[in-house]
Amino acid sequence: MYLRSDERGPAVSRRLALRLALFGGFAVTLFAILFLRLWLLQVLDGEKYLAEAKNNRTRSFRTSAPRGEILDREGKVLVANRTSLALQVNPRKLPTDSRQRRAELAKLAQLTHSALPRVRRTMHKELKLAPAAPVTLRQDVGHDLVYYLQENQDRFPGVEVQRVFVRAYPDGTFAAHVLGTVGEINGEELKEPRYKGLQPGDKIGQEGVEDTYDRYLRGRPGLTRIQVDALGEPTPNGRLVSKPPAPGKNLKLTLDGPVQAAGEAAMAERGLPGGFITMDVHTGEILALGSFPTFEPSLFTRPLSQAQVNETYRNPAAPLTDRAIAGQYPTGSTFKLITALAALESGNLQLNEVIEDPGQFEIGGEVFKNAGEAVNGSVSLVSALEVSSDVFFYNLGYRMWDSGQLQHWAHALGIGRPTGIDLPLVNQTLLPSKRWRDQLFKEGGTDRPWSPGDNIQLATGQGDLQTNPLQMAIAYATLGNGGTVVTPHVGKEVTDAAGRVLREFDPKPRRHVRIDPAYRAAILEGLHDAAQNGGGTSFEVFGNFPIPVAGKTGTAQRTGHADQSWYGVLAPYPNPRIVTFVTMEEGGFGAESAAPAARKILEAYFANQLAHKASPEEESEG
Repeated sequence: MYLRSDERGPAVSRRLALRLALFGGFAVTLFAILFLRLWLLQVLDGEKYLAEAKNNRTRSFRTSAPRGEILDREGKVLVANRTSLALQVNPRKLPTDSRQRRAELAKLAQLTHSALPRVRRTMHKELKLAPAAPVTLRQDVGHDLVYYLQENQDRFPGVEVQRVFVRAYPDGTFAAHVLGTVGEINGEELKEPRYKGLQPGDKIGQEGVEDTYDRYLRGRPGLTRIQVDALGEPTPNGRLVSKPPAPGKNLKLTLDGPVQAAGEAAMAERGLPGGFITMDVHTGEILALGSFPTFEPSLFTRPLSQAQVNETYRNPAAPLTDRAIAGQYPTGSTFKLITALAALESGNLQLNEVIEDPGQFEIGGEVFKNAGEAVNGSVSLVSALEVSSDVFFYNLGYRMWDSGQLQHWAHALGIGRPTGIDLPLVNQTLLPSKRWRDQLFKEGGTDRPWSPGDNIQLATGQGDLQTNPLQMAIAYATLGNGGTVVTPHVGKEVTDAAGRVLREFDPKPRRHVRIDPAYRAAILEGLHDAAQNGGGTSFEVFGNFPIPVAGKTGTAQRTGHADQSWYGVLAPYPNPRIVTFVTMEEGGFGAESAAPAARKILEAYFANQLAHKASPEEESEG
């Protein structure tokens, strides 16, 4: 219909029309966004959110798996498992009211002999890694506390008691440094590839073979998934999945129980810090390995009190340090075997050469004397080893001071380099050399460069040398077997619960060193005479030992300490099967402390043979 101009309403202003257009465009855009979002949620992400909705109706519980047992070479159990009650807090079930929540946690802290700040720190730490996982506040909870919590469950919502497995040690401290400990995985370890799939609260090996062979010992946790209602409570017949835990595999070690026990007893009897090792010279199997003082592995199966922390971690005696493989010591005259081989193989000593020993050796105004200022006269290699003539070896050290031959052969035999042992170890030993000291001097770390005196000291196992019984045992074993540098190891095989062997450990040698058989025979003869000839330095200890051996004493001088006692022995002579090394800090002369301990170890190793040798005599006396 046509309207006259005077009949039309007021014209719409341009500004209003613009506003209407903008509003309409905004509404259309908003509708499009909402439509697109709804489409994304229902079509593209529908399955994802459906799964999450289903997860809200389910709860998953992990069941810890028992770790595998650790046994000695004869199958005796060294580490087993026992069940323990662990007190856990489920954060989803704690009171939402902050006051009630704080009151419950404070009461739990009191019941567990802890403090509220410590409980909160524990919860914060674990919930940061796994927000929904139960937090373990304490292990080895007593039954009285369990009964109390069960009777007062309404006062402690969110508190649960779970059965878990912890390590048990039937023989206390036996082989503690070899076995190691187990502990909860931390945040940094969770990032390591070797621990992929683990969660906070899971237990892993922390030291010793528990760490090295953790992937075999650990096992796999079980999983139980149940359906819950809107309040998070299980529904009737709500179990959806139940997967039992898979126990870890068993680990058999190369340790010989009686030999290990003899070494530990010998160290404890003297009561001095030190270490010992007995190893097969052909295979590298370690039959005994220990350190004194030692520690109780069972301490680490439960939270430590502050007093226990101080005693264990801050004890100046360092009971956690394995001195047999991580010690840093000069070795005294036990190093002379290495010096002799280096001089012979490098042409700095002839096999039957005689050197005059007037009791001292002078070079550049500096005088080096024999121990006890002894005068040995004319000595050859064999007799020099027998009486441990320092002057003889001072001469050899001086002959090789600028050529590096002593360091070359010491390094080839394993001194100052990684051993390959299957125990967690940071190699911090030192084989001093011209290059090392000259660089140190250049950097201002010492007041002089390398001199003949440094090599003279090294030739007798003194000066800046820093090594340990493990490296010395490898060097002696290399001579004993004719030149094979073995890889020392304590792992023998992995077995299942039925005893079936799943994997054997037989590591390849590190390398082979060419040793002249004549040189080997001469050095072994000298060591045999040192142990069992009347003039030998350890004759008083091994002179009447029924088994022929080749052994060497060592008395090392350490700044700030009394003399350190060393003894290294290959047995039986002349074709040894084992090497034993013992050192005792501040133990005096080698024959005073270390050699008697080494004899006790050999008596355990040769027990059957010694019993057989003794029986005819007993029968004749009868």
